[in-house]
Amino acid sequence: MGRVAVAFAAVAVVAACSVAAMMVGRRLKSRKKWRTVVEILKELEDDCDTPVGRLRQVVDAMAVEMHAGLASEGGSKLKMLLTFVDDLPTGREKGTYYALHLGGTYFRILRVHLGAQRSYLDVQDVERHPIPSHLMNSTSEVLFNFLAFSLERFIEKEENGSDSQSVTRELAFTFSFPVKHTSISSGVLIKWTKGFEISEMVGKDIAECLQGALNRRGLNMHVAALVNDTVGALSLGYYHDPDTVVAVVFGTGSNACYLERTDAIIKCQGLLTTSGSMVVNMEWGNFWSSHLPRTSYDIDLDAESSNSNDMGFEKMISGMYLGDIVRRVILRMSQESDVFGPTSSVLSEPYVLSTNSVSAMHEDDTPELQEVARILKDLGGSDVPLKVRKLVVKICDVVTRRAGRLAAAGIAGILKKIGRDGSGGITSGRSRSEIQMQKRTVVAVEGGLYMNYTMFREYMEEALVEILGEEVSQYVVVKAMEDGSSIGSALLVASLQS
Repeated sequence: MGRVAVAFAAVAVVAACSVAAMMVGRRLKSRKKWRTVVEILKELEDDCDTPVGRLRQVVDAMAVEMHAGLASEGGSKLKMLLTFVDDLPTGREKGTYYALHLGGTYFRILRVHLGAQRSYLDVQDVERHPIPSHLMNSTSEVLFNFLAFSLERFIEKEENGSDSQSVTRELAFTFSFPVKHTSISSGVLIKWTKGFEISEMVGKDIAECLQGALNRRGLNMHVAALVNDTVGALSLGYYHDPDTVVAVVFGTGSNACYLERTDAIIKCQGLLTTSGSMVVNMEWGNFWSSHLPRTSYDIDLDAESSNSNDMGFEKMISGMYLGDIVRRVILRMSQESDVFGPTSSVLSEPYVLSTNSVSAMHEDDTPELQEVARILKDLGGSDVPLKVRKLVVKICDVVTRRAGRLAAAGIAGILKKIGRDGSGGITSGRSRSEIQMQKRTVVAVEGGLYMNYTMFREYMEEALVEILGEEVSQYVVVKAMEDGSSIGSALLVASLQS
């Protein structure tokens, strides 16, 4: 019996050692897999790093590209398009005007009533609808017939809808895509962005397309202005504060415009305006510089997009793309480790993770990060531990921080070009009296990404102060313009009538 007991004891010891070895092996394997995702995160942080020195290089590159784009057609990645807007609303406008805004995700219709003073701006019956996805790759006739039908329904809801044909309604068409203007009320589509792909429309006059659809429906409505969304935001900003000289949109896509001296627009020599200036639509989404911190995820996203080698800046800072960059990082981590559980096929679908979801995860303040857990489950993932949820929040933070800081560099580049960044052509030794001569500058900002994503907005504004410095940044005011692109476009139409 003694020998049997000893034998059993020996077997038990061997078994215990085997179990212990397996447990140690699993722990080591688990640690190795966790180390893998930590290394991927560290690589992302390094590749997305935006120290202020690098941001100032982007600022300089933006200003140089702006100069080049104003000097000659095709001389820059920035198109620097003339808008034929040389006079902005003054506050003395009066009457009732309409605006239709076709953006990247939504379209809006609204009516504005003006009473000849700034304090009387009555925005009425704002309607906001998602753009049906099938319209984005349909035909020009289908798209504009849909927009005309939507306007018709809007007008029918008015109190005096029965008199809808007795008065010609003046309409501003806010069109958030690159257009080469021939006047304030006409212009041809250069290319689509933001996922639209109606190729037959390229080269067509956008205002004529809409006017034709309105006429077919028998609507007594006149397309009085074709306006880029940034120009609309600038218009509303200027209406409220004449120190507004720059407008930027951060939404599905991103773009900027600003007020430029006509004598600086060299590619249009002899251009004369009564104000001596004109609003220039930069189309800055296509900006590129070797100083931009590009990652392997950006490269893959661009290669797989419908507009590869195009809109490089927009793909790093706008709402259409931030979610997909985060998705690609999570996908790689799930493929190289099992911290997310089995890799979900859903996670492999491009754009399945929206920037709205990234914002929700990034700003999740619940103790267990329940919103992060819910969104990961929607992506087909399993219930992951808290430390993995924190990892996802960090990924969102890195991608969004880079976007916000690069957005700030873009704005600072515009300020540098127009001499509002505090340099004023002086490279060193600025005195306090010279700093006090700095002009107050208002930057109007609109778009869902800026308005709704708090962390993006905070990173952008924080970086703008870093770039400009405390003394100069006190003269630069960033103002949010909700629905500014639509309201401001209606104001431009009003200014044409006054």
